[in-house]
Amino acid sequence: MTAGGHDWVGRFADDLARIGAGCHHDPHAVLGPHRRAGALEMLVYRPGARQVRLDGRHEMLRLGVGDAWCWRGSPADLGAHPLIEWFDSQGGRHARIDPYSFAPSIGAPELHLLGEGTHVNLWRTLGAEPLTLDGVAGTRFAVWAPNAGRVSLVGPFCDWDGRCLPLRVLGNSGVWEIFVPGLAAGELYKFEIRARDGSVFLKSDPLARAGELRPGTASRIEASGYRWNDADWLERRARHDWLHAPLSIYEVHAGSWRRHPDGRFYSYRDLAEHLVPYVREQGFTHVELLPITEHPLDDSWGYQTTGYFAPTSRFGTPDDLRHFIDTCHAAGIGVLLDWVPGHFPRDAHGLASFDGTALYEYHDPRKAEHRDWGTLIFNYERHEVRAFLLSSACYWLEEFHFDGLRVDAVASMLFLDFGRQGDFVPNRHGGRENLEAIDFLRALNATTHARYPGTIVMAEESTDWPMVSRPTDAGGLGFSMKWNMGWMHDTLSYFAKDPVHRRHHQDLLTFAMMYAWSENFVLPLSHDEVVHLKRSLLGKMSGDRWQQFANLRLLLCYQWTFPGKKLLFMGGEFGDPWEWNFRAELPWWLLQHAEHAGVQRLVHDLNRLYASAAALHAYEFEPQGFQWLDCSDREQSVLSYLRRAGDEWLVVVLNLTPVPREPYRIGVPAPGRYQVILNTDSGWYGGSNTGSGLPLEAAGEPLHGQPCSLTLTLPPLGALVLRRG
Repeated sequence: MTAGGHDWVGRFADDLARIGAGCHHDPHAVLGPHRRAGALEMLVYRPGARQVRLDGRHEMLRLGVGDAWCWRGSPADLGAHPLIEWFDSQGGRHARIDPYSFAPSIGAPELHLLGEGTHVNLWRTLGAEPLTLDGVAGTRFAVWAPNAGRVSLVGPFCDWDGRCLPLRVLGNSGVWEIFVPGLAAGELYKFEIRARDGSVFLKSDPLARAGELRPGTASRIEASGYRWNDADWLERRARHDWLHAPLSIYEVHAGSWRRHPDGRFYSYRDLAEHLVPYVREQGFTHVELLPITEHPLDDSWGYQTTGYFAPTSRFGTPDDLRHFIDTCHAAGIGVLLDWVPGHFPRDAHGLASFDGTALYEYHDPRKAEHRDWGTLIFNYERHEVRAFLLSSACYWLEEFHFDGLRVDAVASMLFLDFGRQGDFVPNRHGGRENLEAIDFLRALNATTHARYPGTIVMAEESTDWPMVSRPTDAGGLGFSMKWNMGWMHDTLSYFAKDPVHRRHHQDLLTFAMMYAWSENFVLPLSHDEVVHLKRSLLGKMSGDRWQQFANLRLLLCYQWTFPGKKLLFMGGEFGDPWEWNFRAELPWWLLQHAEHAGVQRLVHDLNRLYASAAALHAYEFEPQGFQWLDCSDREQSVLSYLRRAGDEWLVVVLNLTPVPREPYRIGVPAPGRYQVILNTDSGWYGGSNTGSGLPLEAAGEPLHGQPCSLTLTLPPLGALVLRRG
């Protein structure tokens, strides 16, 4: 045959010109094998080729002087998916089964769910999916870019040339798709996008499951071969009553908990080997990881995410992360992920102006950006964006077996005027609430709780928004728990005050009980409180070195015995005296000093007591779990209260000044012997060994509304926990 004999140039001139110019929306309609007039015609566009043949025996003819090649013959002469073999100008041989010989593998139902915003398994539709079609192994690539003029797959496999592998758009869905035979896990890739204005740029895959190590920004094809061993854990989790169970969280930045001697990060597998036994020994029930979703800048600590489906490659592969979580579960430790659906960075390779338009972000700049953070805000009105975020949440819970999410900066999502000082676009009712973000958060919580029983979703929410942790069907946002930022600010403010002035500020510690049952609260002493010149927890404490350590031990006992689940940022458990430095490991060498080792022992014992005493954990969200004995002794700055669970109770007494109190009487619910089971001033914890030690007998003299009373010796800046029996 001859090219001219079939007038190929004339028939395909416009299509080939558009393909060559990189502006064709459906290259599959032109390229690949097509039956026409009883014959099989094949078009191949191969820039830089000097010879092309099919299935190793059919020579193709160049169309004119361009990069298009053609063949026409009997349908019996070619397989369903021909092998294209080409030689470049240096004589190098290349071969690939024709990508344009495959029908779409994404169905209409999936595209419909995406369009209505209810697709919660989006990673199974978009992104890079290694699979086998018609017996041919390869990878399907799909991306949502509805306003693009053209999308191409690029990578080392095509010399990053956007003319080689353009995708087709699937109807009016805005989804572009191609199946490329021979591409397997490990390959780097990006999408080259031509915007409607003619500009051309590269983007990482929003649904990529792995990324290139920074400063590289390419996506990486990933296929998991991991075999989980935590079926028993997941089964127990589904039945677990976390509302009435102990929950103490060790908050960790994976890049600075520990490092190798040469400064290299610990990998996910290193953390499995070293972090897991440490957390178990300290008695924490959960680890919470600051965002390990892929991010370009170490300094963001992961809070400016570019890869909502990709664990950061800083610490290893996705399967390495699975191994870490599996190891945690084997040790009886839950794993929580800090997740950031409130904003994303402007990095050129990321979500910003993804297809040349405001796609993931709002179009109106008054809604589209967080000016204080320099980031962009997700457009929660767009159904596809909602599906993207819902799928991201489900992805981490389903594919990585995370036990819950901590949602960052919820207040910034709820309010249109967050950080705007009056310059904002009101909602349709004229208010400041972001109604579509509220709907998204409710959908997030309803979806994850229904699909993954036993998982939790916590809100970092700093305002007085009502019913954050109440069910969606009751009008709440549906979160499992809310960080109690008010408790944190008031408590740290109190402990920073000189004890001589504390009698004037006792309400900072008592006020939290005025609203304690309005939400399911977590008591957070998090990373946010030990950075940006705020000083470390130890550094916030008032007084000299001895008083600072005593205050810190007192603070930790107050946190662990006050109603609410517990969260402590790494380093706080041994009294790190310096602000957190994310560029180096924690100063573990401090544990050679008795004061620091003592704080660590105290946290160990607090966790053991918290887990073993139902009185401390069974009713942290319900009023029957707490009762003041005396919250009015301002002059001596002493607080006393009961923690209860059924017939079990513990007595807690806090002396918030450096003056020992002896004798000091408190009321108790019943006569009998009482034993001090924890004294923060014990020498074991680095204290002075002041305080009641021997068993005490409760007298029948009523006090504090109780039928009996005890006489105690209260240690300076110390806490006592007592049990009857």
